[in-house]
This record gives sequence, C-alpha cells and structure tokens, in this order.
Amino acid sequence: MRLYNTLTKTKEEFKPIDPEKVTMYVCGPTVYNYIHVGNARPLVVFDVLRRYLQYKGYEVDYLVNFTDIDDKMIQKANEEGTTVKKIADRFIKEYFIDAEGLLVKEDETSHPRAMDHIGDIISFIKGLEEQGHAYNVDGNVYFDISTAKNYGKLSKKKLEDLISGARVEVSHEKKNPGDFALWKKEKPGEPSWNSPWGKGRPGWHIECSVMAKKYLGETIDIHAGGDDLQFPHHENEIAQSESLTEKPFANYWLHNGMMNVDDIKMSKSKLNFSTVRGVSEEFDLEIIRFFILTAHYRKQMNFSRETVLQAKNGLDRLYNGKRNLQYLIERAEDKELNNLDKDILNEVNSYRKKFIDSMDDDINTADAISYLFEIVKYSNSHLTEKSPKKLVQEIYNTLMKSSSILGILSKEEDVIDDEIKELIKKREEARINKDYKLADELRDILKEKGIELEDSPQGTKWKRI
Repeated sequence: MRLYNTLTKTKEEFKPIDPEKVTMYVCGPTVYNYIHVGNARPLVVFDVLRRYLQYKGYEVDYLVNFTDIDDKMIQKANEEGTTVKKIADRFIKEYFIDAEGLLVKEDETSHPRAMDHIGDIISFIKGLEEQGHAYNVDGNVYFDISTAKNYGKLSKKKLEDLISGARVEVSHEKKNPGDFALWKKEKPGEPSWNSPWGKGRPGWHIECSVMAKKYLGETIDIHAGGDDLQFPHHENEIAQSESLTEKPFANYWLHNGMMNVDDIKMSKSKLNFSTVRGVSEEFDLEIIRFFILTAHYRKQMNFSRETVLQAKNGLDRLYNGKRNLQYLIERAEDKELNNLDKDILNEVNSYRKKFIDSMDDDINTADAISYLFEIVKYSNSHLTEKSPKKLVQEIYNTLMKSSSILGILSKEEDVIDDEIKELIKKREEARINKDYKLADELRDILKEKGIELEDSPQGTKWKRI
C-alpha cells in the first residue's frame, strides 16, 4: 500500500510505527455553523482510508478534533448574545447528524474539543517557552519560528514566500513577521482562562498539536486534512510539536483537494457554499458520499446539482446490480459450479483484485469504483436464474465486501407488503402465459402504488418511484 506524502512529495510504502495499529489525526471542523460539502470531503475520504486500513487488518486509533475556540466562534456567540460553548454544543450535535447521513463511522471516531484541554495546552506552551521556542509579550505568547528546524518543509516554500502568501497577523510585538500566537491575552467579549501569562485563550494551531500528542503520541502515523491547511496550520503544528519533542510529529501527511464551485474554492467567506444539511433536503447523503469518492482525493472537484445527479445515477446502477444479485440468490439453482461458472467467478475476482490494487495506489477510489461497475455489468450479462446459487452468492459477497470499504451500498432495501408481492407475481404469470393485456394492466396498477417494474433476461425487478 502506497500513500502520497505531502512532506516528501512522493508516494511511499505505508509502514506504521506499530505493525498492528495505526494512529491517525484528521483536522475537523470549526463548529460555529453547519458543515458544508467542502468540509464533508475530508470526513468522507479519510473515513475510507480508515476503513481500508481496517480491511488490511490494522486497528486504527482515529481522531477528528472539534475547534470550539476560535475568532469565528466568538463572533457568532456575540452576534447571538450567547456563549461560545453553547454555539459549539449546538453545532456539534448538528455535525453528528450530517456525519451519520454521510455514513462516517462515528462510533469508532474520537472527537476531542480544545475547550476541554486548556490545562494541557498551557503545559505544552510552558514547555516551548522553557526551551526558548516561545516568548511572552504582555500576555500574548508567540512561537519564534526562527528557532524551528526546517520551517516550511511541508509547503516546500521559502519563508518569505510563505508569509507573503498567507494572512499573517501583523503585530509590532513579534520578533519575526511569521511568528504565530500560542496564547492570546484576554479581550472584552471573549472567553478566557487563567494562565502563567495572565487570562487569555489558546491560539488555533496549538490545539491540534496538544490533542494529537495526548491521545496518539509524540509521533503519529498519519495526519490528514484539506489542502488549504498545509500553510499555515500544519506547518505551524510541525514547528511547535517537533520543537517540543525533538521527534517527527507525523510520518505521513495527507491532504485532499478543494471542493470548488465554478472552479472557485467552496467557502463560507465567499458565500458560495452548500451545507450538507441543505443538500440533504434533495439528495440522500449517501449520494454525496459517492459523489466525493468519484474523484481521486488529491484532485480538486467541482460541486453542482448536475454533478451530484450524475453521481446519483451511478449509485443507482450499483444498487440495481445489488438488487439483481439478491433477486437471483432467491431463484438460482442449488448445483455445483461447472467450468464455465468457474471462469465467470475468476473474471469477477480479477475485477476485485483491480479494485484492491486501486485502493493500494494512494486510495484511488475513482478507479476502484470503476471496477465495482465492471462487477455489476459482468454479473448482469452472465448470471441467470439457472446459475448456481453458490456462484451468485459469491459474486454478491464480492460486491458487498468491496463496497463496504467505500462505505456505500449499505442501505437496506425497501420491504414490500404481501399485496404488492402478489401483484408482481400475477404479472410475472401473465407474461409467462403471454397475456400481455393483463400484464400491462398490472404494471399500471403497481405504478399507481409507487412501484416501477423492470423486465430483464434475469427476470422482473422492482423499485420504488
């Protein structure tokens, strides 16, 4: 298995620190509003990486933080006349609703909050100060980037280029323009905590370093997030963490491409965003998950209603393939596989191998999905009710095991009542008896009841409309 490491700008064979367990930290949302589709992309793609690592036999310690102390949080709380904590509590609840809809494995995810780790943050900053990497100016504590080894090694840019390309907070207090705040002194209307430097609150970058160290260790296997976090956030995490511990912070840095609208990054500040909650009013969020996975995670994507509809059509085709196999399992014959059946199974297994090869190649979900379509297409054209049940079951298991790595096709099929089943059975009998007039009448009756029939060489299938 190879992963593209942003730190080295190459694909590297993945070798975890512990041969049985992987530690993985993903930068999560700032919880002052509903998450948008751009926020959903890292949640989905790195959930798939987690699933694939588990498929490979690893235990995965998976952590996604909530940023619940931030300028945007404070502004939102002040606008609504409430507290930052109440804003955070509200939108964390909303996050879980959206994440569940996106089929993220939340029951296996840890979600530490910055506000619960003030003591740990203070201790971390004190350690940096004692080692000469941080300095206090009237209650504001800054990290001195001139003391960090190889600052800028993640972005691979010169320091002056990094500073000119980022929104650096200008201050006469700083020794260097690129120095960043570890602790900010108290201001009116802001939450604050006691510290050795006076009342104040933590800076943004320090939160992730502290929580990753506390829960995953001084060196972790994988640190992941969006492309836009490379600088300054991840660069500053590396600087402060490695300055304190004198150890690598993370061995593999993974970054997903941006979600765009008309080739412009989706962003709340640009007002060109679509919330996951809003999209869920028209589309099942499994469609959004599938849409996100139709592109390689490192490539940029364009979000529009048209591209989501294309994804819906693709997911519908896979569900139809799943239903066809379920239909045949119920009707296929109990008999042994002949040589032709074995050839069919071998062909399907070749697609399964290509699926795994794609996932091993830097989690190429776009190519992996294409092989799911090949499995469905091939089984549709080579399996009938006369196929051995064992063959059909094996192919169904292959499809479901592969799709579970991507976290799709897990929805239970609708259950139809006995009246609908009886109407479908009567129509099948009418077709067999070539009573096409009655067959058409029964089709129309079923359509009025919200059931659409599809006649195929494998038999008649149904779906809700």
